[in-house]
Amino acid sequence: MARLDLYLKVEIELTEGEKPQKLASEITRMIRKVYGVRSAEVTNFITNEE
Repeated sequence: MARLDLYLKVEIELTEGEKPQKLASEITRMIRKVYGVRSAEVTNFITNEE
């Protein structure tokens, strides 16, 4: 079986008081539950102010 590294860009709107690190770790936790996913990690996040 072949392995694949998949890079995704996800844009999310944060509500007031939400912490980017907490949201990123929650998304990572959900991705790990998908069948066949061996690992998931956040390598970077950028906050864009409007």
